Amino acid sequence: MWKRDEAVKPTSGPATSTGSAVQSQLGGTLSASPPEPRHHGREIVNIGKSVVIKGELSGSEDLTIEGQVEGKIELKENVLTIGPNGKIKAQVFAKTLIVQGELNGNITATEKVEIRDGGSVDGDIVSPRVAIADGAHFRGSVDMQRKGAPQPAAQPRPAPAPMPAAQTQSPAAQVAQPAAR
Repeated sequence: MWKRDEAVKPTSGPATSTGSAVQSQLGGTLSASPPEPRHHGREIVNIGKSVVIKGELSGSEDLTIEGQVEGKIELKENVLTIGPNGKIKAQVFAKTLIVQGELNGNITATEKVEIRDGGSVDGDIVSPRVAIADGAHFRGSVDMQRKGAPQPAAQPRPAPAPMPAAQTQSPAAQVAQPAAR
């Protein structure tokens, strides 16, 4: 933990003791500067482990979830991190997804999906890059589509080639030769 600097003495007793109580309950520090951590110049929003959300969650900031979410999560241009305490039952759309907790639902990520040690995913993944750490749990399918790549289902399958006419060979010769496909 942290130790308070003894050189800094509170100027008013009651207001500071309340602040210290809140400070110790939150486990952080009180300051005038913004306490939010930054990730590559972006703000990261945290959802605490006591928070439960049911419904749709969307935003335009990087998000770390330590609580529970049930429904749908859309952060198509941002990073979603599911912390070690996070329990998610949702369909997830994100730029990058990092799973350290539990996620039940299908995932679509435009950049990558990373399931870290201790993370658990039950659902299908569609992403150009997927990393599953040793010690992670995954059950589902992975479709590693590249950006702009055509979907395999959208391409028509060629018709099967017609079998050569067997009228020139005797029935015994037809049985002896393996069928060419």
